[in-house]
Amino acid sequence: MRLIKGYKRTKQQAKKLPTNHTLSEFEGTRLNGSLRQLEEIMNSTLGTSADLATRKFQVFGQFPAVMYSFSHMVQQAVVNEDIIRPFMHVPRHLQDRNIELAQLPDILLYETLYHGEVQLQGEIDLLIRAVLGGDTVVAIEGMPEAFLIGTRSIDKRGIEQPATEQVIRGPREGFIESLGTNLALIRYRLQSTELRVESREIGTRTKSKVAICYMDGITDPELLKELDRRLSEVKIDGVLDSGYLEQFIEDNKWSPFPQVQYTERPDKVVANLLEGRIAILVDGSPLALVIPTVFGQFYQTVEDYTERFLLMSAIRMARLVALIFSLVFPSLYVAIISFNPELIPTEFAVAVAGGRAGVPFPAVIEVLIMEVSMEVLREATIRLPQQVGGALSIVGVLVIGQAAVAAGFASPITVVIIALTTIGSFATPAYNAALALRLLRFPLIIMAGIFGLYGIMVGLIVIANHVLSLKSFGVPYLSPLVPGDKEGIKDLLIRAPIKWMKNRPAFLHPQDNIKLQVEDQAPSPSAEETSPEKR
Repeated sequence: MRLIKGYKRTKQQAKKLPTNHTLSEFEGTRLNGSLRQLEEIMNSTLGTSADLATRKFQVFGQFPAVMYSFSHMVQQAVVNEDIIRPFMHVPRHLQDRNIELAQLPDILLYETLYHGEVQLQGEIDLLIRAVLGGDTVVAIEGMPEAFLIGTRSIDKRGIEQPATEQVIRGPREGFIESLGTNLALIRYRLQSTELRVESREIGTRTKSKVAICYMDGITDPELLKELDRRLSEVKIDGVLDSGYLEQFIEDNKWSPFPQVQYTERPDKVVANLLEGRIAILVDGSPLALVIPTVFGQFYQTVEDYTERFLLMSAIRMARLVALIFSLVFPSLYVAIISFNPELIPTEFAVAVAGGRAGVPFPAVIEVLIMEVSMEVLREATIRLPQQVGGALSIVGVLVIGQAAVAAGFASPITVVIIALTTIGSFATPAYNAALALRLLRFPLIIMAGIFGLYGIMVGLIVIANHVLSLKSFGVPYLSPLVPGDKEGIKDLLIRAPIKWMKNRPAFLHPQDNIKLQVEDQAPSPSAEETSPEKR
């Protein structure tokens, strides 16, 4: 068996080529023009896979060649018409010409092949990775480089409305699993020469393609350097979803609060890019990551900017009230019932006492049992098929709640409190932020059951102290509230008119701070120097 140039092995391995190799062993190894060498390497790395298509033929009837591809990842009609046919049939203007091997690469590349994605590649590890990714490799006997042809064609679902981010007024398109389609959706909405897309591969075995999108001239260069540093430290076998990267690049892995925002909406990604943030997309994942992230982003929606500011400011305040309800309402109920019943009006206290008559548990145990039951029911509803899940959520709440009250297991007021809390958590647009608040409810309930209102205050102080210490890629988590930013405050608790929001958020340190040009106001000298229009 022929020795493979560049392949390192011990004296015991020199007599026989091993039957199983990893791809990393062939890094830097180049083709020597032998089809037998390539066949041995393909067999030792890819093995006898049923879907690996190996096609041997003669180029122009005189040069032996072999083609490798995975049959289920390529479009067979394109392979037949745009690759095999041009390789096998001599063009009319070359039929009477004697073609030498040295002339063959240029003739095939510039005069014969019809396909648009063709390049010559001589490194074996890159050729194997290309085949694994769905491309086609054609090697010719005597040539030190093989033809690498882009033929990837994988069935994918159509572009639909995002399931996790429902919208009333706004675009209905959402990301899918194909990275190329997702990048096209962003380009479609952001047709700017300043949009940059950097690509890299992460995952020692999967070699997952990751795209980093940002706006040149707006995004802070230091933010790009920090992201590059964190991604370079990711050493994992496979990246199957963007959630893998999120756990590697976040600042505090012990915090329940999300420090990276994910979204299925291309318009949301574009809006964040224009503010100076960075979007990270992973091939095979329909969720894009947006960094840096502040807490205010998790209760904002697309409708906040597509509808009039007065109406949406009121709706945003209602979301904030629901967010507070979902966090402190059960613990507040436990503290008042257990320690400070005098705070309840007399008529209402009589009704509460009558409802709690016969309940064998103290208020804290009762609320904890109902909260755990609701979490189990919610999880069961998510995991069940869609046709059954909706019916279970309604029937389960009605039947279990009514049965618990009738059996004296829980009081009616407790059921109402838990129902309002659950509805409040559903009003939070971001699922991961709502999940953090659901998790923090339990320690607050326990603190309220032990120390009353003092326990709630201590718990809220601990949560506030933790949130104040959080950062997302160097940006304080409560920006623009702490530290204060006048421009950012306009889009925090309420949404000011768009005409008032002239500058980008200062906490992102954008290179170009001006977002809205006003005719009667001349831009500042610094804005003129950094503005893309002045370049």
